[in-house]
Amino acid sequence: MHFHKFEKIWLTFGIGTLIVFLAVVGVGAFAMGHQPASNIQTIDPEKVDQTAPFDNPGLKHIEGNKYELNIVTQAFAFTPSEIKIPKGAEVKINVTTKDVVHGFSVAGTNVNMMLEPGYISTYTQKFNKTGEFLIVCNEYCGAGHHLMSAKIEVTE
Repeated sequence: MHFHKFEKIWLTFGIGTLIVFLAVVGVGAFAMGHQPASNIQTIDPEKVDQTAPFDNPGLKHIEGNKYELNIVTQAFAFTPSEIKIPKGAEVKINVTTKDVVHGFSVAGTNVNMMLEPGYISTYTQKFNKTGEFLIVCNEYCGAGHHLMSAKIEVTE
C-alpha cells in the first residue's frame, strides 16, 4: 500500500497528538492522583420532601462553629429563600433539585455547583465576612430562571 507524503505527515501528526493526550491523562490520573468524584450521594427526586435532611431544609447547628445548610431547588425557587448564618461559621452546604438541572452560586464566594435531579451536591464554605450574599441559579432552567434567587445574611 502506498501513502502520499502528506498522508504520512497527517497520520504521524494525528498519532503523535493521540499519544501526547493519553500521556497527559495518564500522568494526571496515576502520578498526580486525580480521580473521579467518589461517594456520590443520590436521592429520589420524587421523594425529596420525604427524605432527610431535605424534609426540613434550612440551617442546622452541628457543633461549635460548624453548621449544615440543606437547600432544595425547584422551578424558579430555592427553599429556604432567606438564611441567616453567624460570622465565622463553617457551613457544609447540601443542595438537591426536584425537577430539572439548576445551578447554585453564592455571589462573592467560591460556592458554585451544578444540581442534577437524583443527586446531592455538597460544598463546604467558611463565611468570615458579614453582609448579604445573593444565591442565584446559573444554569438556564426555564422561563422564570431570571427570578430564581435567595439570600444568605451573615451576621455578627
